[in-house]
Amino acid sequence: MKNQENISVILATDCGSTTTKSILIEKIDGEYRLSHRGEAPTTVEAPFEDVTRGVINAITELEELSERKILDGEKFISTSPDNNDGIDLYISTSSAGGGLQMMVAGVVKNMTGESAQRAALGAGSIVMDIIASNDGRKYHEKVKRIRELRPDMVLLSGGVDGGTKSHVVELSEILAAANPRPRLGNNYKLPIIYAGNKEARKEVNKTLVDKTDLKMVDNIRPTLEVENLQPSRDKIHDLFMDHVMAQAPGYDKLKKWTHCPIMPTPGAVGEIIKRIAEKEQISVVGVDIGGATTDVFSVFDEKFNRTVSANYGMSYSICNVLADAGVENVSRWLNHDLDESDLTNRIANKMIRPTTIPQTLDELIVEQAIAREALRLSFDQHKKFAVSLKGVQQERTISDTFDQTMSGETLVDMQQLDMIVGSGGVLSHAPRREQACKILIDSFLPEGITELSVDSIFMMPQLGVLASVNEKAAIEVFNKDCLVRLGTCIAPLGEGEIGQEMLDYTIFVEGEKHTGSLKYGEIKVIKAKYVECKANFNLKGNFSIQNKGVYEGSIYGGEVGIVLDGRGRPFDFNVNTENRKSLIENWRNSINEYPNLEI
Repeated sequence: MKNQENISVILATDCGSTTTKSILIEKIDGEYRLSHRGEAPTTVEAPFEDVTRGVINAITELEELSERKILDGEKFISTSPDNNDGIDLYISTSSAGGGLQMMVAGVVKNMTGESAQRAALGAGSIVMDIIASNDGRKYHEKVKRIRELRPDMVLLSGGVDGGTKSHVVELSEILAAANPRPRLGNNYKLPIIYAGNKEARKEVNKTLVDKTDLKMVDNIRPTLEVENLQPSRDKIHDLFMDHVMAQAPGYDKLKKWTHCPIMPTPGAVGEIIKRIAEKEQISVVGVDIGGATTDVFSVFDEKFNRTVSANYGMSYSICNVLADAGVENVSRWLNHDLDESDLTNRIANKMIRPTTIPQTLDELIVEQAIAREALRLSFDQHKKFAVSLKGVQQERTISDTFDQTMSGETLVDMQQLDMIVGSGGVLSHAPRREQACKILIDSFLPEGITELSVDSIFMMPQLGVLASVNEKAAIEVFNKDCLVRLGTCIAPLGEGEIGQEMLDYTIFVEGEKHTGSLKYGEIKVIKAKYVECKANFNLKGNFSIQNKGVYEGSIYGGEVGIVLDGRGRPFDFNVNTENRKSLIENWRNSINEYPNLEI
């Protein structure tokens, strides 16, 4: 691999469960930009059983589009001053084969167990279950559960350094008794990472070393007041490639092609979110809504969290969304009556035929109503998990610790949130950007002043792994080609009566002055490109922005513009709300969500 200064052509792929995507990034006039994109079906399963076939097919499409020769057989061509062929850097991410599926184990479920879960989720894994000493299950039930799930990897934690050893040693004995076989392949030992009380390493090693591939890293919770996740996350990445992906057909070959380690797709998305938050010094919430799962990422006060809602998605798990949200919560986003059985049948059909897309406007509206609830439920889960450490600076006996039910305070502060980034088909490929914008506002209910954006073609995974090699290239492409700036949402806090005046506004857009008032219950949109706009808001009554009655500063527009959301926070809206249908219609018309709507 060349020095960063000499890297001008970058090839990146993402091997998904169904589709392998490729992008070509080129340095043009000293700036890195996306130049071409290709894709092909993933080939990790029969009949091909070789992930590199799909990679080559996706790259071949890039070659045709760019008129740049990249491959010579199965060898990459290096750039040369003599022609326009070749690349300088090849990187890849992967979630083919179902991604990384882990179990975590901790002494106390809502302390070390959750710390281990945060470490695993942040590394890009799906956490299948948490085994804990105090989870209420009997010894044989835990053994049976581990054998049934067959995880790719286990993260074992528990106990502060120098504390009680017996409980974490007992967990290691349960793992040894279960002796689970890996999900992929049978010719290797299951990787287990021990990140618990360092005083227990000798006993844990004695119990597990013969049956598993045991690795030791620094304690996740060396003290009650400290959470140390990075060593575990780094080890998870290493073992993911060395053990898990090495068992998937063709990955050993792909690993040799890339210039840096392959990352799990969700872990790579989290990496670019973290980098952007750090670079811009902002708080960010990112979401990727797929067919089976919804990933939510957040960075608040430099603390990164990721959650996976494995049962909320837009195809395979869409019925779970309906079951948990309820018919009323889905129906509240519709301005027409839809029989409960009709709604249920439509959602069931989507689950049975997951690759279908809406064919009528009516179907699109229903699907986007479901998406709102899937995102809302996933974000609610995230807020419950993204919390401060539990049990910090409290003196207690071990029995007190086991009885602990108190949760830490959530780190998600909507008034401090600077940006929401949405990704996934229902957002990135919505027929109109106004629809994606409205879905994000309705689902996340931002407070105060929040920028809204979507990933144009879902290239955040490739940019995440690129950031670990060439941060400049990753951030330039993210800002210029990946991120579609939708605009800024202005949402005052406070409750009122429909029609009550909330604020007076003055906004300057490229020299043009916009003035007016916002009333409770209405939405207004001021058209503005992604340019700096001077704004002044004078709040009335009990309404506020950033806990102030006056705001003066800069805001930005986007493809939708500046959205003034006068529905109040907290937002209380249900199917029985008076004049619900007319309110829905007014909101849609204000943002031009469905122009010329006829159902």
